[in-house]
Amino acid sequence: MAKHNVGDRKLLRQNLCNAKRLYPELPKQQLSVLRDLTATLHLSIFRSELLYFGGKWYVSHSGLLRIAHRRRCVGIDTAIEQQTTEASVGRWVFRATVHRPQSTSFVGYGDSDPSNVSPLVHGAEMRVAETRAVNRALRKAYGIGICSVEEIGSFAEPASTSQESKKLPPQAVNGRMETTADPRSATASVS
Repeated sequence: MAKHNVGDRKLLRQNLCNAKRLYPELPKQQLSVLRDLTATLHLSIFRSELLYFGGKWYVSHSGLLRIAHRRRCVGIDTAIEQQTTEASVGRWVFRATVHRPQSTSFVGYGDSDPSNVSPLVHGAEMRVAETRAVNRALRKAYGIGICSVEEIGSFAEPASTSQESKKLPPQAVNGRMETTADPRSATASVS
């Protein structure tokens, strides 16, 4: 990053330091990927804009919004897709349109239902679907190749009972302390 400014180098140092602290088993190859993502996206692990789990890096909704703001997004519209939404069973489908300058628009769709969201957000499927749609539209509009954490479905592991969750010690999730049976499911439910 020799040609990059002081702020870029500082962000890279912070991201590498936080990645090593939060993900001590992180393979060296993923540190290289992090360097590239930091240089191109200018997102922060500390602010939970970049997340690592399951062997991959993900961008968060807040990270995508930061990119949109930096690149002067004109607006974002969302609408429920009435033909495919079944609210009575918790299945929601949204269409999001991201508007960039010069009348350029990008569309993304997002869906959710109880089978593809974390148990932590059951009952909030409508919001999850809207966030997924916005994230997909933002990724298209700004050429973001990595998936957003909100777009992925729930993990295959069964949900633990609240009693089991209470027995576990707090887990560090992206710099915040959370008490959960599976730290990945807490991360995956960001919306």
